[in-house]
Amino acid sequence: MTFKLKPFASLACALALSLGAASAAQAADAHAISIKDAWVRWLPNNLPAAGYATLVNASDKPIDLVDVSSDDYGDAMLHQTVSNGSTQKMVMVDKLTVPAHSQVAIAPGGYHVMLGDPKHKIAPGDTVHLTLKFSDGDTVSAPFAVKSPGQTK
Repeated sequence: MTFKLKPFASLACALALSLGAASAAQAADAHAISIKDAWVRWLPNNLPAAGYATLVNASDKPIDLVDVSSDDYGDAMLHQTVSNGSTQKMVMVDKLTVPAHSQVAIAPGGYHVMLGDPKHKIAPGDTVHLTLKFSDGDTVSAPFAVKSPGQTK
């Protein structure tokens, strides 16, 4: 009994090529930066809210967060709380660098996203979406859980 291997070899080659193309497409769709533990501290009476998250950089190069926007808020700005002796103040910053193979916390008392001018009623238990733009050209949209002032995570 003889087998013709040529058709099987062609099929195996085509299958390997298609799997390789699928893996390359998935890699192209993957973001260098991922966002985890995203939440917003809601405040009553239309006071500005603050967004927090952890940015994880899986790439070999540092990447800067350069812009934040939201369809849920009219204003979204990256701020940093700066201590100056016995006082603290918030200053707007142009970027936040996430080192290669590392992570940065956007957390109370440090960097945070100031969110003002809500476009609709927002309350604890809701989810809002923020879009983060990075220096590598990547844009990541992420859900942020809205929490009351007493909740931290």
